[in-house]
Amino acid sequence: MPQLKQLARQIFHETLAAIDIPATMQRKLRRKGTLLVCGETRIDLRDFEKLRVVAIGKAAHAMVEGLALVLAPFVRFGGVVSAPTAARKPLAGMKYFVAAHPVPNAESWKAAEAILALLKKCDEKTLVFFLLSGGASALVELPLDPAQTLEDVQNMHRALVTCGAPIEAINTVRKHISAVKGGRLAAAANSATKITLAVSDVPVGKESALASGPTLPDPTTVADAKRVFAEHSLYGTFPPSLRRWLDEGKMPETPKAAASAFRNSHFLLLLGLDDLFHPAHHAAEAKGFIACCDNATDDWPVKKAAEYLLAQLEELRRTHAGQRVALIADGELSSPVTGDGIGGRNSAFVLACVEKIAGKKIAVLSVGTDGIDGNSPAAGAVADGETLELARAIGLDPADAFRRSDAFAFFLRFEDVIVTGPTGNNLRDLRILIAEP
Repeated sequence: MPQLKQLARQIFHETLAAIDIPATMQRKLRRKGTLLVCGETRIDLRDFEKLRVVAIGKAAHAMVEGLALVLAPFVRFGGVVSAPTAARKPLAGMKYFVAAHPVPNAESWKAAEAILALLKKCDEKTLVFFLLSGGASALVELPLDPAQTLEDVQNMHRALVTCGAPIEAINTVRKHISAVKGGRLAAAANSATKITLAVSDVPVGKESALASGPTLPDPTTVADAKRVFAEHSLYGTFPPSLRRWLDEGKMPETPKAAASAFRNSHFLLLLGLDDLFHPAHHAAEAKGFIACCDNATDDWPVKKAAEYLLAQLEELRRTHAGQRVALIADGELSSPVTGDGIGGRNSAFVLACVEKIAGKKIAVLSVGTDGIDGNSPAAGAVADGETLELARAIGLDPADAFRRSDAFAFFLRFEDVIVTGPTGNNLRDLRILIAEP
């Protein structure tokens, strides 16, 4: 069965190699002279005196590199980049910030101030490219309430990411208490022409949740944010300054679709769900698996998703008796932090599968395509039908590790953690479940 774990790893690494951002940008953005074609949008660069770029997210550096390749050698631009890692090839004219995720740091705050200062100077003769990818909600942050400190903002983010709420609900709250989310960056460059290019880690049709929607109309409301507070008992976990601001009724509504900021605003999805499924499906089939894709478990609790996906895998085995089968799933699961261990939702998902696949010719892998899983140094983990027996032999209990949110330490004992380092990408989490007859 160790061979199955290795095959799952290979499928993941081949998928990761296939979602190359600079190559995708050169394929989906076409420039002929001064004419730039972005999906259905056609822009003549001669109509603008200034070209500005705001790149935020785990894929920010790769997206800036891709845009530079599309526009070179005729167009120069300036702007701001905020990412969790330093740039290997900084571009002249760009200001770089090494910010933090999932909790903002001082650089996240400084990046937000720099972006708002940049956008304030943009007029109708300015073309602004917003390059957005996952993680941006923490990598650029500034509160609407000037009384709040960086420590207040950090405590608020910690409360949100550990409360167990779906990412869409978390972002609903973020949008309504931030000066840079929920369409407010578009409003800051009100009269400029704006093009948002996205590498999305959110479900199709919910693009305004990506990076908490800084450049898109916000379909959520103040009432929605208050409902999230109540449903997840968040109010009492917020810092006192934020609670005072909320009590005073100062939370304003976010910009909606009719706002003037969106009249000259365009959106193009560069990479999304299909761009993750297709190469994973192809890689699995190339290794002799009959593969099926399933995105039904997005936002599900980890244990419920494990039960459902393993049942789907067993159904595949019955349908294709005697053959190798693979189930490819994506999306972000809900995994509340219940202990002080090391790990994240991906390794927690694999841990939830360990007892269920014991003794079976099955391997389960779950990873973040950004290379980061919670507070661990890994992207995720992999297990097979022998993992439970090996764990018990050395006195490890997967259920106990799950309760302590310590999945990384559990899998580290077997060298079954998957470590990539930051990948410079950030689509959705990827789960690969494979089985032999």
